[in-house]
Amino acid sequence: MKGLSIQDLFVGQQEELSRLVTQDDINRFGEVTGDQNPVHHDPEFAANTIFKKPIAHGILSAGFISAVIGTKLPGPGSIYLSQNLKFLRPVYPGDEIKAIATVRELFPEKNRVLLATECLNQHNETVATGESLLMPSKL
Repeated sequence: MKGLSIQDLFVGQQEELSRLVTQDDINRFGEVTGDQNPVHHDPEFAANTIFKKPIAHGILSAGFISAVIGTKLPGPGSIYLSQNLKFLRPVYPGDEIKAIATVRELFPEKNRVLLATECLNQHNETVATGESLLMPSKL
């Protein structure tokens, strides 16, 4: 499978993917990263926070953005150079998160693309927003 090259991309081009977040996903993410903050996996602890129940790690949403980039836009072979993110709302187990990447600017002379990135929940509320700088595949 081949990703898109800089010549295949255009400003406004957009791709997305959706994923249902489960408590198991959150627990496995915590295990893989070592982030065992109890706000993510301990309902008793989380009940005493502003969230009232466990929430997903914010950076899990960034993983969904990475999935859009690595599989769709620009796709396989692209290299993630940077990402900035702002987390606006919590993600709870049971939320359906849609990650969206949109081409904002192209830099053909450097083989770089700037993407607007965001994640929305099932209520169409933005949970994370930012920008990604990538190097599309040359294959």
